[in-house]
Amino acid sequence: MPRPSRPELGPQLREVYAALLERAPENRIEPDLSRIRRVMELMGDPQNSYRSIRIAGTNGKTTTARIAEAILRAAGLRTGRTTSPHLHSPAERIAIDGESVDEETFVQAYRDVEPFALMVDEESRAAGGPPLTYFECLTAMAYQAFASAPVDVAVVETGMGGTWDATGVVDPDVAVIAPIGFDHQEYLGETIEEIAGEKAGILTSRALAVIAEQSEPGAFDVIRERLLELGTEAAIEGDQIGVLSRTPGVGGQLVTFQGIAGRYEDVFLPLLGEHQAHNALLAIAACEALLGGGEQVLGADLLAEGLQTVTSPGRAEVVRQAPTVLVDAAHNPAGAEALVATVRENFRFTRTIGLVGILQEKDAEQLLATLEPLLDSVVITQSSSPRAIPADRLADVARDVFEDEDRVIESASLPDAIQRAVDLAEASGDQFGGVVAAGSVTLAAEVRDLLGVAEEA
Repeated sequence: MPRPSRPELGPQLREVYAALLERAPENRIEPDLSRIRRVMELMGDPQNSYRSIRIAGTNGKTTTARIAEAILRAAGLRTGRTTSPHLHSPAERIAIDGESVDEETFVQAYRDVEPFALMVDEESRAAGGPPLTYFECLTAMAYQAFASAPVDVAVVETGMGGTWDATGVVDPDVAVIAPIGFDHQEYLGETIEEIAGEKAGILTSRALAVIAEQSEPGAFDVIRERLLELGTEAAIEGDQIGVLSRTPGVGGQLVTFQGIAGRYEDVFLPLLGEHQAHNALLAIAACEALLGGGEQVLGADLLAEGLQTVTSPGRAEVVRQAPTVLVDAAHNPAGAEALVATVRENFRFTRTIGLVGILQEKDAEQLLATLEPLLDSVVITQSSSPRAIPADRLADVARDVFEDEDRVIESASLPDAIQRAVDLAEASGDQFGGVVAAGSVTLAAEVRDLLGVAEEA
């Protein structure tokens, strides 16, 4: 089995990343924007020097951000993009003109923020509060890097929730809410209404809103109430905007979109899955809103140019052929449902093997139950994340879900697990066997790495 192929982080980036990791991790949030606001104030509020699109939701945020940014670049704008988490390098979290910043730029962003972050740490501690978190520092770094570039527009993915998310120090021109489901309940609430309330915190009276169709009625009720309370102008999927038709094809799909300002016929989207068509719809509507207030149609050539180079690493991504190995960062039931539908629509596997590793705070039983009907067998493993559920414990959950011990194979070593999954896919000599690797972003990243697919992510 190939060993990781990505280059090691440079010494300065390693030093900076280690310093960031000493702070509270991004799976912990502090429900208070005072620290990040203070840092930005001390720095002269660089986030106010460009326009912005802010994106919240449970699934699809990163892909929506990447598509929107690609369209805006095709329109001639210089763009910044901040997304999370990263696959291979923390520098992926800050992109300018569609490319992750280099190590030097990432380190410089940290150095620019560091003295102000330390000042705020001391102020907060003196008041009995916590220092800045890892995610707050990264957010400040991204906003500073965009101002230094400088960019015309930033596309900003929230980290978790919306109301208290550190990205909220930006005053967006467009606010996008992707589909909302159950995730991070320990911070966002146990009910869909509570979770939606946190996500709807990105809405403002000034920003034009783009709202995805919600499979959970309670989520949309909360969003609608917030829109009415603010008097916000909104483009809602299923009302003003929609995916009118789609035809899966080799390497993507042909989609007809109804945007805010116009209809776009038979646009090629080089991504697999119905959910990606809906992500593209949100991105198109967001760009219509930003570029022309929702009143100007995007040119057909502009849209085609923007979409033709779109990628979404680690999302229904083929990383090996013969047998096909597909990696997906699905880490909650809704993401797993989208993955199952995508595999069934685009691949004619006669034998499908799962490769699954899940983090401790996730609903492992429900995630496995969603994947089970797709899989002939599953190889249970774990990534290198300290939050990974140990393979032996996860395998016990899988045996209960799959109700057949012979369908569940346990392999704590990820390289060995990949080999076991590949061997199982090829076991019958069937040339249509495939492997589907899913369960966490860290697992997707490490499978990509081990199979030699660790380029620009």
